[in-house]
Amino acid sequence: MRNVIILAAGEGKRMKSALPKVLHPLLGRSLVGHVLAATESFLDNGTVTVVVGHGADQVRAHLAQVAPAAVPVTQAEQRGTGHAVRIALDANPDITGTVVVLNGDIPLLRADTLAALVHTHETTKAAATVLTAEVADPTGLGRIVRNRGGEFSAIVEERDATPAQRAIREINSGAYVFEAAALRDMLGKLSTDNDQGEEYLTDVIGLLAEAGSPIVAHRAPDATETLGANDRAELAGLRAIMRDRINDEWMRAGVAIIDPATTWIDVTATLSRDAVVEPNTHLRGTTSIGEGAVVGPDTSLIDVVVGAGATVVRTHALSSEIGPQASVGPFAYLRPGSKLGVKAKVGTFVETKAATLGDGAKVPHLSYVGDAEIGEGTNIGAATVFVNYDGVKKQRSVIGAHARTGADNMFVAPVHVGDGAYTAAGSVIVKDVPPGALGVSRAHQRNIEGWVERKRPGSAAAVAAAEANAVFQEREEHHVDPGPVVERPAPDEQ
Repeated sequence: MRNVIILAAGEGKRMKSALPKVLHPLLGRSLVGHVLAATESFLDNGTVTVVVGHGADQVRAHLAQVAPAAVPVTQAEQRGTGHAVRIALDANPDITGTVVVLNGDIPLLRADTLAALVHTHETTKAAATVLTAEVADPTGLGRIVRNRGGEFSAIVEERDATPAQRAIREINSGAYVFEAAALRDMLGKLSTDNDQGEEYLTDVIGLLAEAGSPIVAHRAPDATETLGANDRAELAGLRAIMRDRINDEWMRAGVAIIDPATTWIDVTATLSRDAVVEPNTHLRGTTSIGEGAVVGPDTSLIDVVVGAGATVVRTHALSSEIGPQASVGPFAYLRPGSKLGVKAKVGTFVETKAATLGDGAKVPHLSYVGDAEIGEGTNIGAATVFVNYDGVKKQRSVIGAHARTGADNMFVAPVHVGDGAYTAAGSVIVKDVPPGALGVSRAHQRNIEGWVERKRPGSAAAVAAAEANAVFQEREEHHVDPGPVVERPAPDEQ
């Protein structure tokens, strides 16, 4: 049986954060969430134990969300890595077989690398297998010493290393695989006779080596997989590495990413071939981009489904669905519950919330559509507001299919505009409009002659009005023809 112990009890003081270190986010998962995900491929019905300590309640709550099968065990007093592993084994007395021990802050470790590590351990029948990496600068890290045959000899900490050993660039990653019985035996022999007064897991390797037990060193193919983060600057470095890794994988799968350096895609997002991601785009959560869709530039999508062939430009959207060949943006805001049908359009400076647009429906510009259903083929005029809140609760409005609503309309919910109906510009619609009818709700216009010159004497408007009136008067006196007058249809007829 294969079992995993993840060490996640540390505070991470250098993070300078109220959030436990292992819960800091990294492109779609927490640090410990990435480690948990890497273990899924080889567990084989084994146990996952997470040793928690600092911020234990927060870590437990997070585990319940992302890995409910993982069992948290509390290390009330942090007395070293060996002590943490002993607590985990004591909580699981029936564990046998393979035990993988990982730090909770190595999010770049690939599942394939971890599986290869376990395979090496089991095929060599080692008592312990150490994951190593060759790095350019090993300063501060434990060195892996091998014998002349290239086999593992010892882990030597830098403070104890000779000059020749300090020149070694193969380092201990802090990830191990043990045979359960050998691990239990040696944990019972650990001492706290050291500078920190702690039980070190690395001492288990030394004890096994002294006992003549077989120990194997397995080198990771990519040293970046073993990197951890002790502060926010190092976390940013891990984020950049993961961004490049994710983008590279999607580009090799047929996705066009125009500027990978400014494109951030969570590991939980998915993209189809021939999708195009323009610069400065963020695809977060469970966002899914369909084949041939174009997203960006300057776009953030969180838990959004984008259909094939759709276009989403300079848009911020959350928990929404954008249908095939639909068009969104620029400068659009889709709030949760927005759903656009095939070839629907949400245009410039439009905000939607819990709104459904049927196939081919359009809200081209300068509008708010909240708690509404818009039928297929309907066009919503500019500067329209769906007045959905009565001060107590939200109400829904329905606009039928192939309707045409005028500019500067307000639909006071709940209201229903029938199929094929029109509403006049400037109307406040408070009553249902039957199918095929014209809804009009506005006062008659009246002009008060000379009001500006009387009420705003000396103003620029008054001077302009006086000059225009003088020109008009002169034309009247001399019967000057001002030219043909082009009659325009009334707004209701457009």
